[in-house]
Amino acid sequence: MAGFFKSQLRMVPSVLLFFVNSDQAGLQLLPALQQAGENYLREPTVKLFIDGKFVESKSDKWIDIHNPATNEIVGRVPQSTKAEMDAAVAACKRAFPAWADTSILSRQQVLLRYQQLIKENLKEIARLITLEQGKTLADAEGDVFRGLQVVEHACSVTSLMMGETMPSITKDMDLYSYRLPLGVCAGIAPFNFPAMIPLWMFPMAMVCGNTFLMKPSERVPGATMLLAKLLQDSGAPDGTLNIIHGQHEAVNFICDHPDIKAISFVGSNQAGEYIFERGSRNGKRVQANMGAKNHGVVMPDANKENTLNQLVGAAFGAAGQRCMALSTAILVGEAKKWLPELVERAKNLRVNAGDQPGADLGPLITPQAKERVCNLIDSGTKEGASILLDGRKIKVKGYENGNFVGPTVISNVKPSMTCYKEEIFGPVLVVLETETLDEAIKIVNDNPYGNGTAIFTTNGATARKYAHMVDVGQVGVNVPIPVPLPMFSFTGSRSSFRGDTNFYGKQGIQFYTQLKTITSQWKEEDATLSSPAVVMPTMGR
Repeated sequence: MAGFFKSQLRMVPSVLLFFVNSDQAGLQLLPALQQAGENYLREPTVKLFIDGKFVESKSDKWIDIHNPATNEIVGRVPQSTKAEMDAAVAACKRAFPAWADTSILSRQQVLLRYQQLIKENLKEIARLITLEQGKTLADAEGDVFRGLQVVEHACSVTSLMMGETMPSITKDMDLYSYRLPLGVCAGIAPFNFPAMIPLWMFPMAMVCGNTFLMKPSERVPGATMLLAKLLQDSGAPDGTLNIIHGQHEAVNFICDHPDIKAISFVGSNQAGEYIFERGSRNGKRVQANMGAKNHGVVMPDANKENTLNQLVGAAFGAAGQRCMALSTAILVGEAKKWLPELVERAKNLRVNAGDQPGADLGPLITPQAKERVCNLIDSGTKEGASILLDGRKIKVKGYENGNFVGPTVISNVKPSMTCYKEEIFGPVLVVLETETLDEAIKIVNDNPYGNGTAIFTTNGATARKYAHMVDVGQVGVNVPIPVPLPMFSFTGSRSSFRGDTNFYGKQGIQFYTQLKTITSQWKEEDATLSSPAVVMPTMGR
């Protein structure tokens, strides 16, 4: 155990150790932890955040947190008890009236301070992400930065929350509407973006006047815990944000609790469909971003150098663990001749632990994820595809126990094959070939997913035709991962999304608010007595 402590101490940021094992109101420093010796890391436990306090769970059910690069345990997270989850919702409910009545300018000020604290602690949050999730430090910083952009956009709430008016719809009568918060909202986040996805959720909900119950992925809780501390330091009142941990029981609790009015979810299709159905049945609003199979259509007139680099980066970045990964290439006409060069560029990517200099992609999240990806690669050969680059046997020196899969390229793929139909969620690019743009569009539209797609071309008419005819919610033209900036909304469609209103942007404000419409009459002569009107008023006449 002492050896384990020494080998892991350099990888455990001080802030994580604070959250998992400190009762002090500040960050413990590594020198103090070194003195604690092996006893410290026997049970490094992630806390709950309830009513403004980091509290130790009383649960008897715990989940190990692993470093994906080594598979060594770096902490434990509780499966929150029913009493703890009830306490978290009760704290949200108690805090809601005062927070909803807080002026919109005051809520905006909290978010303005928050975005500054995130900037100041961005690298610390990124180190936590790399430790628990495995992605490279550069990619982890991008994870935080894209979430930060949503926080910055939430600071424009004074414009986003404006209602509508129609004065003098008839004599002395006005009509107007304004937006009000819903109450207690909840978020269920995935493992692949430990900072960005929670920051899609609770800042938007809270700036609208809601309180929020957050359940981060049990595999990567550290970043969310630090984000909660920074929000508290920004002046958010106790109880406005609460954090629970767990798996199925926590999800069911969120879907069923009568005081929770809305649920935001990002994750797999199986979980998303379940949460949407169960939450909706209980009268809750639900927005669920789910799986994807994103296609990149390569036209022969595309800028070859740029296109190949874009394909490789979008397919293999984050080890393919993105719902917007460009996991499928469709080479049209003569573009199929570019395939050998694409493979060569993929070969040059460096696979290593995420905290190592020069790493281009890190490990997958779990051994089970690695096994699933390898099985899907294997299914390609069994069904007649060709593996041009095989990353299944890769070994990373010094990290032989990690969940690594190298860049993999599978060609001669048909839409009927398992490796095409399944979302692989790993560093695997499947390649199809067509002779025409129309054939490529048909392949994309026949696929049930509608998260994102891209076309690579130098012809404006081709790009316009593709953008208008393809049935996908987010389209990139020479942009491989077309995730919108937060002044727009994330608009995945078809089997990639369930709900009526998307994440962040104007739609995010609409999701977290409800309209109240008021018809108001103030008669000019209201200071004088008049006879009561007993007939139905006819507005507009």
